[in-house]
Amino acid sequence: MVASDAANADAQMPRTEEAQLIARAQRGRPEAFRALVSAYQQRLYGFVWRLVRDHHEAEDVCQAAFVKAYESLASYSAEYAFSTWLFTIAYRVALNNMRKRKALTGDVDFSRFDAGSDAAADSVANTEEARRMRELVWTAVDDLTPVQKSTVLLFYKENKSCQTIGEILGIPAVTVKSHLHRAREKLRGALEAQLADGWGTIRFNDAASA
Repeated sequence: MVASDAANADAQMPRTEEAQLIARAQRGRPEAFRALVSAYQQRLYGFVWRLVRDHHEAEDVCQAAFVKAYESLASYSAEYAFSTWLFTIAYRVALNNMRKRKALTGDVDFSRFDAGSDAAADSVANTEEARRMRELVWTAVDDLTPVQKSTVLLFYKENKSCQTIGEILGIPAVTVKSHLHRAREKLRGALEAQLADGWGTIRFNDAASA
């Protein structure tokens, strides 16, 4: 799966249409599940790529997540948002991959950064200064722990609530807020020296009310 294959994935699918596709996919209609994949693959890839920082690994994780989702469709409950359920699966697959890599290498390498690949996950670039600031922010995000990084991505990139993030990561909402607070402090510390007087242009909103 290549991110460019989902050029229209940013458009949110109406919940009624999504529910109909899920119901059809649960009845064994593969074309319905393919439509769900098309609707979510770019967002999921962007989230996973930010975690693993490797194009091929991100594609493998997304592929595995979609396969697991397809195989588990019978257990999906409309009580939860489909995106929450899907991101939970992808997060667990990515985390397992990172743990395996850590076991093999002794560490997880979050230093890989290719600004060119960033377009697959974030296409908003109004000015050269905006691109520079965004690169500084996401480079700093790379130094966060996996759970802090996931929390930041889901909160700021996916606009998920702390409650929903907790469901995805398998932790209480209050712990999510704690991770957001610690992550913001780390990011401020990492960016302060580089941004100097320009710090006020970047804001990490307080998650206390999320």
